[in-house]
Amino acid sequence: MVTAASADSVGQITVTGEGRVSAAPDMAVITIGASAEDKTAKVAMDKTSQVTGAILENLTQFDIAPRDVQTSDLSLRPVWDNRASGTDQPRIRAYSASNRVTVRIRNLDDLGAVLDAVLTDGANQLGGLSFTLSDPEPVLNDARIRAVADARARAELFAQAAGVELGALVSLSETGARTPRPEMFSMARASDAGVPVAQGETEIRAGVTLVYEIATP
Repeated sequence: MVTAASADSVGQITVTGEGRVSAAPDMAVITIGASAEDKTAKVAMDKTSQVTGAILENLTQFDIAPRDVQTSDLSLRPVWDNRASGTDQPRIRAYSASNRVTVRIRNLDDLGAVLDAVLTDGANQLGGLSFTLSDPEPVLNDARIRAVADARARAELFAQAAGVELGALVSLSETGARTPRPEMFSMARASDAGVPVAQGETEIRAGVTLVYEIATP
């Protein structure tokens, strides 16, 4: 936030501005994994571990660096029998295990093949898919510049409509930056042969608030 001291001014104009910049993404982030259910906790976890191990092994053929693969969820929970009634105590019917990893794919040409390969390995969990930029800062800075220009133009318009002169900038604050959110990617969509995926463009937004003095004659 940038601020400047305000002298005894007769009024102020406060405006907001937004800047949007679209760019072709150069990286995808996916969350994949396996879940299994069994009467014993160990077998349930062993089943998911076996599939996850095969997934991790298969990822090496795509030259995905170890730093781009991270376990994002490892869980084991009881599955209760819902048929318990009256004086019967709830009982554990089985155990459900889940193991998921988040993968950054820097070569987008491999994305469809990666998805196809992990599904072949037995992955039955496919969470968020998002396209992003490996270095978003230059694009974000461009969006910030556009946001300031948008706010400045709005302030000038309001001043002209009100019949006043725009004075000095009192403060400038960033109200937030938005990058793409992960898209929920269902197993049904992923079941298509070759898993075709369209990357399109990714949009980054920046917002600012400007406060101007109203110039006195």
